[in-house]
Amino acid sequence: MDKRKRGFRGGIPLLIVEIVVLLLSIGMMYVVIVMTREVNHTNIDQEQIHVNEEIVPKEPTGKEEVKPEKKEEKKGCRNIALFGVDARDGELGKGTRSDTIMIASIDQDKQEIKLVSVFRDTYLNLGNDSYNKCNTAYARGGPEQAINMLNRNLDLAVTDYVTIGFSGLIDAVDALGGIEMEVTESEISHLNNYQLCMAEELKVDYTPVKQTGRQLLNGMQATAYCRIRYTKGDDFRRAERQREVLSAMMEKARGASVKELTDLVNAVLPQVETSLNANEILSVLGSVAGYRVTASDGFPFEGGRAGANVGSKGSCVIPIDLEENVRQLHQVLYPGEAYTPSGEVQRINAEIKEQTDEFLQ
Repeated sequence: MDKRKRGFRGGIPLLIVEIVVLLLSIGMMYVVIVMTREVNHTNIDQEQIHVNEEIVPKEPTGKEEVKPEKKEEKKGCRNIALFGVDARDGELGKGTRSDTIMIASIDQDKQEIKLVSVFRDTYLNLGNDSYNKCNTAYARGGPEQAINMLNRNLDLAVTDYVTIGFSGLIDAVDALGGIEMEVTESEISHLNNYQLCMAEELKVDYTPVKQTGRQLLNGMQATAYCRIRYTKGDDFRRAERQREVLSAMMEKARGASVKELTDLVNAVLPQVETSLNANEILSVLGSVAGYRVTASDGFPFEGGRAGANVGSKGSCVIPIDLEENVRQLHQVLYPGEAYTPSGEVQRINAEIKEQTDEFLQ
């Protein structure tokens, strides 16, 4: 009798574990089903994705060089391009300028994420040997050309992207229950002005921010905060705010339940376009609790950029020395690893200097 009691009691914890695992499995299966139905998945033609020759691995001597279908720069690391677009008609593809261009470098071994903004007015090769503000690449050729722009200028091998409209960001923050951000006196009026514009456009109400300091911002407030560019630091501080909001969202998601992540998926995916499939998204969501943001910066880097009006191109951010900026970028993404700029980056650097030197005098 005692043995049976001990056996029954010993089985209770195991039974509870099994039930919890079953419930979590059902929850995650539901997330997969929702994602499969809702995600706006776009297949990227990998044959159209350019990777600078020097960073493509070589086959052994005697064999023809083969460009891999899904190549990543370093083992254990994966770079994904993040684009934020001001899509007023819900269109997330070609024809819309990318207000936000960001590289999310995910180290799957160390469970670290590094965020680097590429300032949208940076004067770069658009991926097709024409030169302009880099956000023009997305407008002219959609995500494929924007990815090529990043790969050519920065010696990266990005193959995947995520694009989200501002309304998607609003819903994402709300699904997380808001995020805590520090708001300064100089930011309040601009934040509320952006809220007013978005509220009129979306035909919704908004709640003005009335005080300074660290506080919980809802989706509309956080999105408006991302868009501020008329304070000290201009567009550089604006890009920094965007990284701060993304970091805060990731931190909030670390403690999210399956239900909260499901709500997030339900709210956001219909307003997102991505080359990632449902299983890849699930993999990211499933491991988000273990990741942390370890670096955040903007390209071109401070001290290595200048502003100038470049003729008909207007006001641009000029990488004074593209090679040196790209070296610094690789030090951020892959600290301690040797890197030499490719011939393509050297060629683009020389072209940028030739086209912009007269405007920097």
